[in-house]
Amino acid sequence: MDNSLIKIALLQALWWILALAGTGFAYFILSLPLRRHERARFFLDLLETSLKDGRSPEQSVVSLAQSRDESLGTRFQQVAAWIETGLPLGQALDRVPSFLPPRIHAMLKVGEEIGDVAKVLPACRRQLRDGASQSRGAVNYLLVAAFVLTPVAPAVFLGLSVFVFPKIVMILGDLDVALPALTQWVMNTAGWLGGVLVGAVALIYLVGLAYLSGPRMRKRLGPVWDTVAWRMPWKRNRIRRDFSAMLAALLDAGVAEERALTFAGASVVNRVIQRRTSAAAAALRAGVPLAVALQGRDDSGQFQWRLANAAPGRGGFLTALNGWLETLDAKAFQQEQAAAHLVTTGLVLFNGMIVGTLIAGVFLALISIIEAGVAW
Repeated sequence: MDNSLIKIALLQALWWILALAGTGFAYFILSLPLRRHERARFFLDLLETSLKDGRSPEQSVVSLAQSRDESLGTRFQQVAAWIETGLPLGQALDRVPSFLPPRIHAMLKVGEEIGDVAKVLPACRRQLRDGASQSRGAVNYLLVAAFVLTPVAPAVFLGLSVFVFPKIVMILGDLDVALPALTQWVMNTAGWLGGVLVGAVALIYLVGLAYLSGPRMRKRLGPVWDTVAWRMPWKRNRIRRDFSAMLAALLDAGVAEERALTFAGASVVNRVIQRRTSAAAAALRAGVPLAVALQGRDDSGQFQWRLANAAPGRGGFLTALNGWLETLDAKAFQQEQAAAHLVTTGLVLFNGMIVGTLIAGVFLALISIIEAGVAW
């Protein structure tokens, strides 16, 4: 067989291997939130089943781990191993913090504190709806990273600045032709434009790194991430949703208002809402009604109205707040998708504008060279 045919076959095989590897990696990235939430959903189902059967959560976790079921992965085995040493569920989860999303982890610990984990399970399940929205948004960012803002774009600017533009200037100088104004501007700003593209590429890949790291990076960023999350409308609505659902569940469980407020603030794992919760708790101690102490949590006033008029004998606080919680869920989904489309569309247009300007500047210079050559 001809050596050239063998090389072509090898190149085609390498291309398919890279394509399959890239597809697998893309699937791995996009499915991360869904897999995290699916693992948490499985664990919550296990807890709910064990509580209904009259068994402790610790017994169910150890029993399932001993069956060698690999559905929950190695982290579940680690949690079971800590429980077998005598630790309760909450402390075992503390030893394996990456097993569950931080808020679900905190909510389960609150359930242990009040002595009734079953009461907090509905609030935990509400958070599991966020995975699909996060994955949809990630698709947009992945497409931009893969096909628009790749590291090749800044390299093109660098190559043109070093190798192409000096040749164009030299040729036009020999032909005694002035540089077109746009070409001159592109040459003068090529370094700056390349730097802007490098910054955009770095930003996209930083977002991707945060997406891959998940809760671990957010925990390292600490107060910075809490403030950023509160500034994002969709994350703020989800924090409000989780706080309100947990507060309602605790009030339905008969927990005192001030204690319920403190526990609900701790369960959302965000320092901004925790500071506001501390202020509301201080107002409660001063004799202010709960609905008044929580003013400002909702611009529409629905939260305060539902909380003030909830009748425990008619379904409780969680039932009264259910409509508002669904509204927050829908708003958060809409806002996250709108932000993802807005950012990715803006980046595509920005990249197209820079690349189009570059191409126009180069082609104007080439046209000037051709026209000068024809005139000779």
